[in-house]
Amino acid sequence: MLVGGVRIASIETNRPVIWERFKYDNQYLSKPEIEFATGGPMSRKPGSMYREIKGQAYCRREYMGGVPSNRITQFEHGQKGDYAVRMTLHVVEQCQIRHIALEAARISANRFLSKKIPQNGYHLKIRVYPHNVIRENKIATGAGADRISEGMRKAFGKPVGTAARVSADQKIITLETSPANFATAKLALKRAAIKLPSPCYIEVERGSPIAA
Repeated sequence: MLVGGVRIASIETNRPVIWERFKYDNQYLSKPEIEFATGGPMSRKPGSMYREIKGQAYCRREYMGGVPSNRITQFEHGQKGDYAVRMTLHVVEQCQIRHIALEAARISANRFLSKKIPQNGYHLKIRVYPHNVIRENKIATGAGADRISEGMRKAFGKPVGTAARVSADQKIITLETSPANFATAKLALKRAAIKLPSPCYIEVERGSPIAA
């Protein structure tokens, strides 16, 4: 029986209750969003849970049952060369940078550079690699999951991804280009810094906008 968008099991049958919520009034415009009362899909934990460096490193993969693959697979863009301008993005605080954050920073910077500068006019390089494996004690989330989501305290958990442990003032991204593209390169690194979990600053190691 369907009452007000909610499917209710009849009294005669002992079937589990399933809630169906429709995004639109007309159910033919979109598929219904089904949510089970006994649990739901696992949700990704917030990045603040893995930002701080706690305990010793966990990176010996030969002793692990399996680790999800890194989202970031490409660490260099553009063309190598002897550029007049070289600037580097540093982090202010020590932290852990997840592989998805590194990938987001890489995409944000390279996409902006590729629209403004030709492919042979810059060289972008990611200076860190996510070696450390982060773990999570997975529990069910969603409606009705409060009865089955209480597990062991301080459980060891299973690998859910990787992260790069960085210290204060460590180099994260290096960008080389010509003096004419100084402002564009600086803005690209600022866009990448937004994706990282620590405050950042840009150090101009070589060149200046005056030379343009």
